[in-house]
Amino acid sequence: MPETIFLKLGGSLITNKDQAHTALIAEIDAIGAQIKRFRQDFPAVRLLVGHGSGSFGHVAAKKYGTRNGVRSAEEWQGFLEVWREAHALDEILLERFTRLGLPVLSFPLSAGALTRQGQVQSWTTRPIQMALENGLLPIIFGDVAFDEALGGTILSTEEQMKHLVPVIIPTRILLAGLEEGVWQDFPACTQLIKTITTASYPQVRQHVFGSSSTDVTGGMASKVAEMMSLVVEYPQLEVSIFSGKEPEAVYKALAGESIGTVLRDH
Repeated sequence: MPETIFLKLGGSLITNKDQAHTALIAEIDAIGAQIKRFRQDFPAVRLLVGHGSGSFGHVAAKKYGTRNGVRSAEEWQGFLEVWREAHALDEILLERFTRLGLPVLSFPLSAGALTRQGQVQSWTTRPIQMALENGLLPIIFGDVAFDEALGGTILSTEEQMKHLVPVIIPTRILLAGLEEGVWQDFPACTQLIKTITTASYPQVRQHVFGSSSTDVTGGMASKVAEMMSLVVEYPQLEVSIFSGKEPEAVYKALAGESIGTVLRDH
């Protein structure tokens, strides 16, 4: 079976997370160019790209508390606002990547999934698999979802990837953000943790804190916890957390270079 990689572009990387509705077009274009070069150099590798909502969806989500449930008329208006913002950023990525000649198409969670208490109950993922099988570049992103218990909620890109892992079976998940990786001494950020294993995670988890910007899905701590749970369940999986801001970092990570912090079984 061909190798498959999941690449997540953090909201902090592609938007100004402290200024509402602000996409960083130059960064998006630079990342798109690296993805294009990787696909040219490694045509047999399948790639799924996900992205966060950054200063688009997170601001509205925090205002209305959408992740915690949607019940009142005002909260349903907030649900729509989060949906609009998340999709607006996705449209920007699709448009910029299409200009580069990348065969992108989007798979919004809100159109095809149903959750209960924030856990996916049903999601037709076969179209994503078929896109990968036919050389296309599927895009997923943090999005709202209808929830049988909460009315509505939000699922992060990492949570969606977690659901897709046993279906698509990637060998690597790459999380590109602003931070160089996971810091031993956050917020001083002078000691980078190069490797976290299932054995060392209990000791290092106390040093992993949340995001300093508005992030309703939990920041770094939840990302590491989510990914470590996957590594435990799928020992063949390797996860990298790194800065996509560094020149050619996305290409290097895709090509297999060890950068940032690597999460693995041993």
